[in-house]
Amino acid sequence: MKYDPVKKQLGNAFNKSPFLRKFFYGLLDVLLLRTWHIKRAIKHHFSDRRKESLQVLDAGMGFGQYSYYLSRKFRRWSIKGVDVKEEQVADCNSFFAKIKLKNASFAAADLTRLDEKEKYDFILSVDVMEHIEDDNQVLTNFYQAMRTGGMLLISTPSDQGGSDVHHHDDEDEHSFVDEHVRNGYNINAIQVQLKKAGFSTTKALYTYGTPGKISWKLSMKFPILMLNVSKLFFILLPVYYLVFFPLCLILNVLDVHCSHRTGTGLVVKAWKNISNQKH
Repeated sequence: MKYDPVKKQLGNAFNKSPFLRKFFYGLLDVLLLRTWHIKRAIKHHFSDRRKESLQVLDAGMGFGQYSYYLSRKFRRWSIKGVDVKEEQVADCNSFFAKIKLKNASFAAADLTRLDEKEKYDFILSVDVMEHIEDDNQVLTNFYQAMRTGGMLLISTPSDQGGSDVHHHDDEDEHSFVDEHVRNGYNINAIQVQLKKAGFSTTKALYTYGTPGKISWKLSMKFPILMLNVSKLFFILLPVYYLVFFPLCLILNVLDVHCSHRTGTGLVVKAWKNISNQKH
């Protein structure tokens, strides 16, 4: 299933002006349930640290929507976004220069070769780890790049169907997202990986429980399936979302405020050499 090409086309369409780029960020904030969970975790752990001058790494920043959120919410923070795709880096540097947000910068980097020592207080990695084969090396690099007391926050698909893999008797597995190198993480195994990398304390919870799975299909999967059939569906998107958007909002609220025994997503937190953080 062609999720990533459609995502790229949408990004290009909304990149015509800073206003459209901000509007695009707003759409992602509302429609992507992972954003709800990530922002909730950030508010919980950092709401009392607005006035501190923290160093932040947005590891695999993509479109830059999380760097945008952090740079506006935490004006004293210094955010560095990195991505392996140089066109994304150039795009984000250009956009942030246009809107004059000076506390964020972007550079091309391969996370498997990240070589920074005790620099960051907070590392954010959203939907990145599932794209990297040598994930153990990346987690080790994160640990080495983090200052004592720092926190790592990861959002990634779980092994409970997070990549929307379908099994067929006579065919190979097919994932809704082409670029994933694994079909999600086990909630316990990823914490073991983090401990092996050096992190002293970890916590993981399921996201995209039953409400979230329904919301994701209505807000993301079905529209993308239709866009793959015909680009003419772009014209119908406003009508589609007018019908389903209120329901998706309700489902997102339920998913964020409920505990899930299982789910297709994970939010994972890890701390370096500290045990008295707010968990």
